[in-house]
Amino acid sequence: MKKLNSILLVEDDDTVNFYNEFLLMQLEVTESIVIRENGEEALKYLESCANESAEEQFPDLIFLDINMPIMNGFEFLEAYENKPFHGQAGPLIIMLTTSLHPNDLNRANSFDSISEYVYKPLTPDKVTGILNKHFQIA
Repeated sequence: MKKLNSILLVEDDDTVNFYNEFLLMQLEVTESIVIRENGEEALKYLESCANESAEEQFPDLIFLDINMPIMNGFEFLEAYENKPFHGQAGPLIIMLTTSLHPNDLNRANSFDSISEYVYKPLTPDKVTGILNKHFQIA
């Protein structure tokens, strides 16, 4: 099976990060998993990937939480969509959340960058479904 080069987890909960990283490694769907604990850290990471001399390449897939300190998921998306590298590297962004609030879903749908809105926790079926739908590799 073909693997993604990299997945970026943007989540402030250590337990969720541990579980998601473990699940993704068990499923053997990526070569690399990068974890950033808020939108600001994730944006800095993507900016470093955009640097021509960067050793890291853009992730193929980003799982983005909504509620985080410093810079939440929506603030990240607002900043991301205004960056010059937006669109050129084209990571798929999945909003991964526990929020059932219709306002959050409507706001997520207002961003072109969001491909899907998925409820936590990630499961093997959810990951496989995302990979089949968007990457045809699972």
